[in-house]
Amino acid sequence: MDYSNFFDQQLVLEDELVRIEPLEERHYELLLPTALEPSLWLYTAAKVSSPESFRRYFDTAMKEKREHRSYPFAYFHKKENRYVGSTRYANIDFDNKRLEIGWTWINPSLQGTGFNKHCKFLLLRYGFETMGLNRIELKTSHLNLKSQKAMRKIGAIEEGTFRNHIINEDGTLRHTMYFSFISDEWPEIKSRIFGEFILP
Repeated sequence: MDYSNFFDQQLVLEDELVRIEPLEERHYELLLPTALEPSLWLYTAAKVSSPESFRRYFDTAMKEKREHRSYPFAYFHKKENRYVGSTRYANIDFDNKRLEIGWTWINPSLQGTGFNKHCKFLLLRYGFETMGLNRIELKTSHLNLKSQKAMRKIGAIEEGTFRNHIINEDGTLRHTMYFSFISDEWPEIKSRIFGEFILP
């Protein structure tokens, strides 16, 4: 894949349930109701608690895209006809063919429903099969047991913990647990974990 125009493309990934589309200014108001759910930010470095703090978070995502450091997306739930969250391709390193799927948050009403699995499949498949990546990372707080469980459930391999890794916006200290997928393992994980999404 030619990465030179990656940040200029309108990258849309979708299946029958979800549409993952490039984050744009119009999404601020559309995502705000979900962004103000307090439970989403318990274990994150960013702490969103008001329209103003979400504005800062949102503007940072857009700035990172302009600087070619990340590619943020909005999540749209087709069956419920609403925007329900966000994620990013982040920490992008095309020289070494790796990136991170992170800064992910989804409306609490959809957690545990399989929606996230659909999203991760689309993002992973595009990363490995279209972008030709060697590695895709995920990370989470050592306190976020729900996130750790979700990562293991979709086949991510736990690699270890970076101690005293991040100072959260509220001043608390976070240890960060790293997980990953690599290209050599993707075909087996795709078949075993995401086989239900593969058309015959």
